[in-house]
Amino acid sequence: LAFLYFLGYDKNQTPPLVQFGFQFLLLFVLATIPGGIISKSAYGVSLADADWLHGGAELLLTVTNLVIVAGLRAANAGDVRQNNAIRAGALAT
Repeated sequence: LAFLYFLGYDKNQTPPLVQFGFQFLLLFVLATIPGGIISKSAYGVSLADADWLHGGAELLLTVTNLVIVAGLRAANAGDVRQNNAIRAGALAT
């Protein structure tokens, strides 16, 4: 959480989409913990062995990575407007 706090500090000039991507990473963490508990209690296996739970968790991680890369790519190209538009689209869905 401290990382997210300092990432959002204005003088860091973190692109908004990158900041959103790292915030979205919390969703991956929050989904993985209950997924691991459910897989262990309901199926008696670890999360890695419960394919549909593991696949859902990995999907969240993949989306997180794509959002961060899109934000870094837009920032590298110098297109802050695209970065804000992508973020607005991500929040709308």
